[in-house]
Amino acid sequence: MLTYDSTSRMVQTRRWNIHTNQAGPADAPAVILLHGSGPGATGWSNFQHNIPALAERYRVIAADMPGWGESDPVTWQDRDHPTALADLMDALELDKASIIGNSMGGGTTIRFGYEHPERVTKLVTMGSSNGAPALFGPGGLTEGLKILQKGYRQPTFDTMRELVDVMTFDGSFATDELIQGRADMVAAHPEHNKNFIDGIGKRAIVELDHAKVATIQAPTLLFHGRDDRVVHFENSLRLVQLIPDAALVLINRCGHWLQIEHADTFNRMILEFLGRD
Repeated sequence: MLTYDSTSRMVQTRRWNIHTNQAGPADAPAVILLHGSGPGATGWSNFQHNIPALAERYRVIAADMPGWGESDPVTWQDRDHPTALADLMDALELDKASIIGNSMGGGTTIRFGYEHPERVTKLVTMGSSNGAPALFGPGGLTEGLKILQKGYRQPTFDTMRELVDVMTFDGSFATDELIQGRADMVAAHPEHNKNFIDGIGKRAIVELDHAKVATIQAPTLLFHGRDDRVVHFENSLRLVQLIPDAALVLINRCGHWLQIEHADTFNRMILEFLGRD
């Protein structure tokens, strides 16, 4: 049985120490999992329900991006997730990998797809934005992003409960164990919160160039929850229009954490997609 501790590996890259959770055969094709933002977010918290299924066939690496989890802190000025991903692949001696990203990690996945096309096999996103302006509506930030920012400024257990609740359609996923895990990670690394707060309103975490998005050649599978209160599903509708070889799966009664709420469906479709020639 895979656990956080049994899969935990620290990787020294050229710029940062990056914490990972790794599983699966070392000689199998690589799949890298990129988590979303939010206080206490980690690769394991986002993908613990998916890693075991993927690890039966693939070498799975769930990374904590610099500025999250147990990875090195980073200021907003120095935050560069596509470069961090390239450095991680270099340190692990991976020429290519399939990249799977949730929310913020989805943006990194898309950007990496056009900045390093030679290093990607396939791309998968869940609840990804198509660029910073799309996260704002007539009322400003989405409901989910307002609570996310509140979580950074007031990382109490009650705020973490609000955060987990807004990320899902079904409130039963907001378990005390999940909430406490996020709260504990925030408490262990207050520098991450400070750096994130310092960067609010300064620069998007991941910016996307739509002209370059349209150049992506890798097969791409986009997932989105119909009831996502953090990043509206219209973001993925725009991405599927831009990427030539892309398909979109829209799931009803599903929030921002599709890979958690609909883990069995997600795992089955991902394995079928990755295994397709």
